[in-house]
Amino acid sequence: MITKKYKILLIIFLLFIGDYLAVAQKKQEPVNRILFIFDASQSMLGRWQSGRKIDIAKKLLSNMVDSLKYMENLEIGLRVYGHQKGYPPQDCDDTKLEINFLPAHLAADRMKAKLSMIRARGTTPIANSLEEGAKDFPSGIARNIVILITDGKEECGMDPCAVSRLYQRKGIILKPFVIGVGLDVSWKKTFDCVGRYFDASKESDFTNILNLVISHVIDNTTAQVNLLDVNGESTETNVNLTFYNDFTGLAKYNYIHTMNAYGIPDTMIIDPVISYKVVAHTIPSVSVDSIMLTPGKHTTIPISTPQGELEIKMNSKINYQYIVRPAGIDTTLHVQDINSIEKYLIGNYDIELLTLPRKKFFDVVVSQSAKTTYVIPTPAIVNIILPSRGYGGVFLQNKDIVEQIYYFNANKLQHKLTLLPGKYKVVFRSKSAKQYIYTNEKSFKLKSGETKLIKI
Repeated sequence: MITKKYKILLIIFLLFIGDYLAVAQKKQEPVNRILFIFDASQSMLGRWQSGRKIDIAKKLLSNMVDSLKYMENLEIGLRVYGHQKGYPPQDCDDTKLEINFLPAHLAADRMKAKLSMIRARGTTPIANSLEEGAKDFPSGIARNIVILITDGKEECGMDPCAVSRLYQRKGIILKPFVIGVGLDVSWKKTFDCVGRYFDASKESDFTNILNLVISHVIDNTTAQVNLLDVNGESTETNVNLTFYNDFTGLAKYNYIHTMNAYGIPDTMIIDPVISYKVVAHTIPSVSVDSIMLTPGKHTTIPISTPQGELEIKMNSKINYQYIVRPAGIDTTLHVQDINSIEKYLIGNYDIELLTLPRKKFFDVVVSQSAKTTYVIPTPAIVNIILPSRGYGGVFLQNKDIVEQIYYFNANKLQHKLTLLPGKYKVVFRSKSAKQYIYTNEKSFKLKSGETKLIKI
């Protein structure tokens, strides 16, 4: 009976914990916030197809706001410029947050009412409105979206591009959306650096564009990265991926590439508001630029990353490392430990093993899904006893060529070295000897794994 009660209590506890974790996870989802910045400058009084630009824009935006009422996890706000002061004279401070951020179902009717009262009167302070708009967003974790609706260009001598770039780099806002309402063709390029520009040249375009922009904010968008082998198959995996904001250069996501249970690259939820540079941190790294995702759709991002493995085996108590360079290029690509396996992009590499003496391999070939292995003989140990402190060193003898690999600096009598098998020569002159004729030489040969004593 006690066991049965215990089981019931345990089940209730687990159900409670499950609900709690689900709620906690939901709370961690960032709030979506949209700030509409609406142009009410004098130019919005101009005709546009069936009526005045401002009347059509207010009507279509009101309809859109109505459709946002039932969106969960969404807050909206409204900033207007050019509506408080007539022109002339020009008032570049004519920008105001008319509706502060509220959940969409509370803000929608207030925004519609405010839009119905707006009159086009003044100038076009776009940069100032973007700057003040970035400050409108509450602090805390959120996806902060700016949607600028305008028919004109900056008229107050400020730089909207610089303001947009600054607040994107600070992470306060994501890349703004700019909807041009019957905008002059010659002005369109001025908005490319402000944000993602959409041209509503017709009334029918305006609603379609608003729907598209809102879908960037609301719809779940997924992507998968296919890491391709030499045959174009997505077999590579377990590589770190970084998604950089293409505009600001800041890292947005860091994921380890994974295959699901069916051997297909894992699906990731990626924000479609911005475009990305995706870097696969292979050795060397590979990247693709200008990746744009379609809201609510699944995007496949292919990156060519054919890889093979490289290993240097060596029976040694010293954990030697070796430098890996692109073949023929004197640039360190990676430093690897002996007796470890690392993946590299297929190709040719130069290797320099940091033993004494150093061992070099040139044009080492790394092939797709294969392991390139080099086995280095076990090093030997030599104990050199000098008669006194002095100068000289140990030289590697390679036929008629000698190369100094170790130096005596008159600081000690005994030198214990770990050397690769080979032919060597000790050259020594006592510190007290003042003539070259007192230089001594002694040759010796080392076999793999042996220990040898050399007395001069």
